[in-house]
Amino acid sequence: MYDFLFPDTSFTTFTMLRQTWAAVNKVAETKLAKVGLTPEKVAVLWTCRDYPGTITPAEISRLVFRENQTIAGLLNRMEKEGLVKRIPKRKGHPFTEVKLTEKGEKACGPGIEVMKELITELLAALSVEKQEQLQSLMRVLRDRSLQELYMEAKQPRGYPPGEPIPVKW
Repeated sequence: MYDFLFPDTSFTTFTMLRQTWAAVNKVAETKLAKVGLTPEKVAVLWTCRDYPGTITPAEISRLVFRENQTIAGLLNRMEKEGLVKRIPKRKGHPFTEVKLTEKGEKACGPGIEVMKELITELLAALSVEKQEQLQSLMRVLRDRSLQELYMEAKQPRGYPPGEPIPVKW
């Protein structure tokens, strides 16, 4: 790969950001294909497994930064594969719930293991200090992008504002 150098530094930075994400995502796709998953499916499985409380399609959409209709299509495919089950709205539960099936639980583990290995391998190139710097910089860009979308990064119910959400590793 080669670097582009635009007269405006922000264009060079943005291009590097896009190239990096595309390359990392392609590596994840390749490695996850070996266990029959995609990055999107792993994100949904992991979210369903670890979300504190009832998870809905809308909440999945918000958490994995995908449009509602994209998540609906993905959930349709995952339901056909037997990975998740949607439980329709019912009395006392005003929203459709998404739950992992036994097959989804079994698929989740290998998918997460692939992602853990990938993350560990790729980020070994950066010291902990550099990773923390990158997190700080990315948080600024994420939050600025959310402002443009008139969205906010909200905590799930029951978590104090500003506290990181613990994820099972």
